[in-house]
Amino acid sequence: MARLDVPDGPGGEPAMIWTLRPQLGGMVERMIRGAYEQSILPVEERELARMRIAQINDCVACSDFRAQSVLDAGVAPDLYDNVAAYASYPGYTPRQRLAIEFAERFANNHASMDDGFFERLRAVFSDEEVLDLTLCAAVFLGLGRSLAVLGVDQSCAIEL
Repeated sequence: MARLDVPDGPGGEPAMIWTLRPQLGGMVERMIRGAYEQSILPVEERELARMRIAQINDCVACSDFRAQSVLDAGVAPDLYDNVAAYASYPGYTPRQRLAIEFAERFANNHASMDDGFFERLRAVFSDEEVLDLTLCAAVFLGLGRSLAVLGVDQSCAIEL
């Protein structure tokens, strides 16, 4: 249940919360669309990073959410099954493991992202991809935590 007085309307609280500040709702939509529609990362890598952040945020809506673009890309549902155990799960590629590790460090301990970590990251990701991953992680972490703090994280009305 929302911690603010959110008007009733289509999409419920997760959609209607933005009517309290429509000037900022457009910004949120652009951030989400940017992460899903303009990212240069392979969709599986981006999704694994997103899922690790959803787990860390304990966001039910984010954990259950699959954008239409992700479904259209044919991402297998079992891709998400071992995200928390990424370090030892043999089914992920080195890039996928690093994307998950990046998201985990970004969310839990950004100061641990030292030069050694960036050497490993830049050995398999281009600088453009690192920037992309960073911005996607920022969107996923920030929006997920915002919805959790406001108490509107139990369902998601985002349509992409």
